[in-house]
Amino acid sequence: MAAAVASSCCASSSARPLVRRTGSRSGKLWSVGGGTGRKARLLSISATAAAPSSVDYAAGTGAGADDDAVASLKVKLLSAVSGLNRGLAASQEDLDRADAAARELEAAAGGEPVDLDKDMDKLQGRWRLVYSSAFSSRTLGGSRPGPPTGRLLPITLGQVFQRIDVVSKDFDNIVELELGAPWPLPPVELTATLAHKFEIIGTSSIKITFDKTTVKTKGNLSQLPPLEVPRIPVNLPPPSNTGSGEFEVTYLDVDTRITRGDRGELRVFVIS
Repeated sequence: MAAAVASSCCASSSARPLVRRTGSRSGKLWSVGGGTGRKARLLSISATAAAPSSVDYAAGTGAGADDDAVASLKVKLLSAVSGLNRGLAASQEDLDRADAAARELEAAAGGEPVDLDKDMDKLQGRWRLVYSSAFSSRTLGGSRPGPPTGRLLPITLGQVFQRIDVVSKDFDNIVELELGAPWPLPPVELTATLAHKFEIIGTSSIKITFDKTTVKTKGNLSQLPPLEVPRIPVNLPPPSNTGSGEFEVTYLDVDTRITRGDRGELRVFVIS
């Protein structure tokens, strides 16, 4: 069941180190080291909060992009997908609005494919899924087969994350679930981790290969050890949803990522 939930969820070489004087809040750094009798050099660094419009949202996404326009379109996209329960509550009108907002942002960021070889470090981290067009199918498998949402099965979808390690090439889809239980038993909370390995295909596409699924209970049952879900024997036909697949990264900066899947799914992530 867990495998059906998700389809596809960091030197300087300075001669003398700089240290901050203990207890100082002034932002002054002192140079340490050097020859005897050499006068220490005092550097004064001032930090001020930058205005939102000065943030380089388009870094690495295309030369010449207008930062203000990109920032505005990011807000427009996140506003379009807010309140849609990650796409589970999206109507066709909502789907169209989200897709149009995503395409505007992709175009404003330079209109060129993301170069993952150059911007690989921006993939690093734990990303939270804020929208998937595939969830509008009303199943937890998205555009692939999966358990239905609603009253047929007592399954509630929680947060969905992607944890990416660009060094080890680990790519984990992490899904929080709540399983209903007969009264008066409380619902069972658990986290399913679908572990993958990933590789870069071409310039902006990623291929993930399923490895294993691990389930860990939370709440009152958090003392139980993680359970690895057995894999289907190799002599049996593979399931329709193995958790493997390919997708294209169409927009990427330090805190927002847009991907389009091999079945046309639009997904929007923010850094967690």
